[in-house]
Amino acid sequence: MSVNNSDNKMLADIYEIKERLGKRLLILTHHYQTDQIVSLGNFAGDSFDLSQKAAFDKKAEFIIFCGVHFMAESAAILSASNQSVQIPDISAGCPMADMADIRSVKKAFFQLESIAGTGTATPIVYMNSSALIKAFCGRNKGLVCTSSNADKAFEYAFKRREKIFFFPDEHLGKNTADKLCIASELVILWDCSRKLGGNKAEDIKKAKVIVWKGYCPIHLDFTTSQILKVRQEFSDAKIVVHPECPREVVKISDAAGSTAYIIDYVKNAAKNAAIFIGTEINLIKRLAWQYPDKKIIPLYVSSCKDMFKINLKNLIKTLKKPGEYNLVTIPDEVKKDAKKALDRMLTLA
Repeated sequence: MSVNNSDNKMLADIYEIKERLGKRLLILTHHYQTDQIVSLGNFAGDSFDLSQKAAFDKKAEFIIFCGVHFMAESAAILSASNQSVQIPDISAGCPMADMADIRSVKKAFFQLESIAGTGTATPIVYMNSSALIKAFCGRNKGLVCTSSNADKAFEYAFKRREKIFFFPDEHLGKNTADKLCIASELVILWDCSRKLGGNKAEDIKKAKVIVWKGYCPIHLDFTTSQILKVRQEFSDAKIVVHPECPREVVKISDAAGSTAYIIDYVKNAAKNAAIFIGTEINLIKRLAWQYPDKKIIPLYVSSCKDMFKINLKNLIKTLKKPGEYNLVTIPDEVKKDAKKALDRMLTLA
């Protein structure tokens, strides 16, 4: 990892603050962060890993979350009363999370229950969502999931109710239904801009899984044509993608899974293996550096501009004001209900 001379002073200051605060400080970094930011964290992981770390590490007074806002919110929901959560750039958001606002979700769930019956559907919300949406799920006996445990969340829900209302990522919802061998005709899409989500009442009654019309722009960049081209040019190559990719991309890949799954896939691959990966470019670059004995290649170069908002300048600005700058706070009532949904997820492990 190269460091510009202009960064040296900031790096020295960050290391000094880390040493001075010791275990009072916990810096969490998502895998999609740059190498420089990841190297400064106490822990790197995907959404599930970081949620667990935030939930179980009670020694830290100051939690700095190097990721996007919904992740920092989840840490704040799970934090103890003596802990604060900060994010270096408060504007680091998630387009997918913005696709499901609380008003639209409440309206859709009411319409769904008015047709299918009260208590017939369990709401499952992907981690990429606001605290208000998580709280809605908590109040309605639902839970949160990540791409690491979506299948377990589905199994949990089906043991309790006959339907699942999944949001905001239609692709993870459909791919998880496929993984559990749920017939495609029993999976319907809910478009909140249309009456009854664009569905007929009989189709809603018949459906087992109702998925929200939402997506991750990063993972929509990966296509079947890219995969077919790789197959033609590299007959021995393996292709692994994230389950936020469209269903047709996942179906013709060799494997699909969360960022943690992709990391393990590369780690366990044979020496000299050629692996094309469909996910955010920072993770792919890091894997290529960590495993030089393997050929790690992006299926397509796609980056998250919100993850790139976290940098040395705003990280050190945050570290210099522990417990004060860019605090992520959740109203007590919202926190209580959202924690129910997150706690149900954490019990899945």
